[in-house]
Amino acid sequence: MTDTLSLDFHKLFGRKPRLFRAPGRVNLIGEHTDYNDGFVMPAAIQFATWAAAAPRHDRAVRVHSINLGATIEFSLDHRGAAPTRTWQDYVQGVALQIEKEGHTLHGADLLIRGDVPLGSGLSSSASLEVATARALLACSSIDLPPLAIARLCQRAEVEFVGMRCGIMDQFASCFGEEGQALLLDCRTLEHEYLPLPQGASLVVANTMVKHELASSAYNDRRQVCESAARTAGVTHLRDLHSADIARWLPHWGAAIGRRARHTITENERVQSAAAALREGRLEDFGALMYASHESLRDDYEVSCPELDTMVELARAAPGVYGSRMTGGGFGGCTISLVRGDAVAAFTARLATGYQAATSLAPAIFVCHAVAGAREEAAA
Repeated sequence: MTDTLSLDFHKLFGRKPRLFRAPGRVNLIGEHTDYNDGFVMPAAIQFATWAAAAPRHDRAVRVHSINLGATIEFSLDHRGAAPTRTWQDYVQGVALQIEKEGHTLHGADLLIRGDVPLGSGLSSSASLEVATARALLACSSIDLPPLAIARLCQRAEVEFVGMRCGIMDQFASCFGEEGQALLLDCRTLEHEYLPLPQGASLVVANTMVKHELASSAYNDRRQVCESAARTAGVTHLRDLHSADIARWLPHWGAAIGRRARHTITENERVQSAAAALREGRLEDFGALMYASHESLRDDYEVSCPELDTMVELARAAPGVYGSRMTGGGFGGCTISLVRGDAVAAFTARLATGYQAATSLAPAIFVCHAVAGAREEAAA
């Protein structure tokens, strides 16, 4: 990747670049809890966005996407820019946020290439944001710690792109470690690395669908959770426990109550899953994955028939500890924890069964946890 990207950059811009990589992520458990100040367990994975970059002598930013075959250009002096509702927003939003936080950027030329499947729930957007931030900061000789980068990228997505996301995706892209999952407290940002079991594999299955409800429903779910928290007199739903649900359910009503119940119980599942992983209890970890999916399907209502089909096929397959949807929902991917010696048979069975049920050919990947965003040696 580095050799080709450097060569392509030189052909396009006539200079030698610096190279930056930011991974996507898969979330093992803890869905729709990050924006509720809750607990999540992501892992950075091998799919990533790469940015080749070199500084300019003006305040222009030119970005070419190899994947899309498109070029954008904007001025850093245009601070009142409005979102375009295209991929440009993730790049320009990051640049604007860096300047908003008091750092002065130089112009830059960027060449972007990514292999995080778009719309899959594996966080291609955060991967693009973090790679962009690392590249722009480096071109201006600005050194920020990973936490500051994660936070500014999240704010860019919330304030400019308009997606009211939590910090999980950007944090995982910045803080991933080889062979490790992250147990992250999204309130305090305290985190613990949990070694992934060597005798099991993470298998991600892309349903190849993304329903239109995804973006609007995401923001709607967040608003409902905030309303439920206000009713209960707490800052976020993370401050409530399962024992509190019966007390507040009459005040919330059925629909809001289901959303709140998912969030509260999902936080508890994450902490139970962390204990199971520490102790090597993979069957218990898998049972929590299934429970998470059922809660997302029935209480939070962000699953879809394709995701449900994929999970049920996994549940019936030998050697599978657990499976669930991962990401925002309404399509995208499932994540399954599979015994190592069963992976080949499992992927074949899953592909055949899903295509027979839906007439769609899934994309299935065996994933491994990788290190977070960093500069790579240029060829």
